[in-house]
Amino acid sequence: MKIFVAGLSYKTAPVELREQLAVSRRANGCTACRLKITGDLSEVVLLSTCNRVEVYGVTPEVNGNVHGMFRSLAGGCDDVDNYLYVHQGERAVRHLFSVASGMDSMVIGETEITGQVKHAYQAAQEAKLTGRVLNRLFQTALQTAKEVRTETQIGCGSVSVGSVAVDLAEKIFDGNLTDKTLMIVGAGKMGEACVRHLAGKGARSVLVSNRSFDRAQSLAAEFGGRAIQLNDCIGAMSEADIVVSSTGCPTTILKHSDVESAMRSRRNRPLFLIDIAVPRDIDPAVQHLQNVYLYNIDDLEALVRENLRLREQELAHCRAIIDRRTEAVMAKLTPSSIKSKPIFGVNYVLNGLPAYAS
Repeated sequence: MKIFVAGLSYKTAPVELREQLAVSRRANGCTACRLKITGDLSEVVLLSTCNRVEVYGVTPEVNGNVHGMFRSLAGGCDDVDNYLYVHQGERAVRHLFSVASGMDSMVIGETEITGQVKHAYQAAQEAKLTGRVLNRLFQTALQTAKEVRTETQIGCGSVSVGSVAVDLAEKIFDGNLTDKTLMIVGAGKMGEACVRHLAGKGARSVLVSNRSFDRAQSLAAEFGGRAIQLNDCIGAMSEADIVVSSTGCPTTILKHSDVESAMRSRRNRPLFLIDIAVPRDIDPAVQHLQNVYLYNIDDLEALVRENLRLREQELAHCRAIIDRRTEAVMAKLTPSSIKSKPIFGVNYVLNGLPAYAS
């Protein structure tokens, strides 16, 4: 019997192909069951996310049925063969542990993938598609992910502009945003994403100001907030604690005198300004006003880069944990050191798998 993983990811395949192969959570178990039959597998787990579609399996012989499994997922598309990667044995196990730990993610160390791996495994379990081998592998993969999180700093530091904005806001307001009012000026995508992150921390109310009042009303409705005319945004700063500006206007819309006046109205309570626009919406001179905290897009992206650099420094430690866990689980599953021969041709990344008793 042989362990393998076959799949494609953001590293090997365009989003158009990944969309064709994507499997919903609801359909995961049924689809995996079909793959088990198509691929002549004794055990199978199907992992489908926006960035990857992978089949983890145990089979008497890894063969050309892998092609058929992925063609069926892609609706018969032959081109899928050119994007597949296949790993056997120890490389398959190490790959799973790396994926579950966020080491193979687009953003190194992200945590969402661990939950996705857990769900894929649970779906396979509920459909009675796993056995001794994949149960041990996936349980160990989740334990490995937990160890990587607790023993390293790989998950520390925010790595998106929106999450960095949340970190800064929590520092400015002593970790509590539940009594704060949030205002977005303009409706740029990055500005909206930033507001979603901040609103997710429980901001008391959300104000939306935009050139298109209909658009402002639509966005405000999403947050249970209030739409205001763009011309009224300066006056609204007297009640807003956090302002995210992303208008795309060619000139400054929040001047030093405007913010100075707003600070008098708010009796100098702290004001956090996030200027994501290019050209900038907010006069840089306002950062010299007492209790005004201004960050522009370059400031936020610099913090993201620094956090990513710190995560990358942890990679060696993470890989050491994954290697140790891989060796331990392979020792339990492979009592024999007999190697099988590679099966596929030049389009696949393979290595031999030691035999183990089934």
